[in-house]
Amino acid sequence: MSYEVAKSDEEWKRKLNREEFAVLRQAATERPWTGELLDEKREGVYRCKACGQELFRSDTKFDSHCGWPSFYAPKDSDSVELIEDKSLGMVRTEVRCSNCGSHLGHLFDDAPQTPTGDRFCMNSVSLSFDEEA
Repeated sequence: MSYEVAKSDEEWKRKLNREEFAVLRQAATERPWTGELLDEKREGVYRCKACGQELFRSDTKFDSHCGWPSFYAPKDSDSVELIEDKSLGMVRTEVRCSNCGSHLGHLFDDAPQTPTGDRFCMNSVSLSFDEEA
């Protein structure tokens, strides 16, 4: 897959800290209940930590009680890409940034309390937050 932002592993390692690289570039998962954006309640925009692309808005964030920031829809349908993930002996849907291909988390269809029924379960470490003034 070709992305607008493309870097070598060495370039990503210079840009990202060790945990960010593991999650964003190697599809690791941060420990639940540890992410700094889990309890973020301010209005604003969530961006890809690797490339800065706008991914989610605060008005789609909800408390899913899963230990990771959750959203019911991306900002734009083309801001993320969805990929079948058959790792760990199960079938899931991986969510990646469509601009740089970085791993963000997974999508689950287990949120009937939301308008879409979807839960975009994201790693805090894969996101940055910009508060709206």
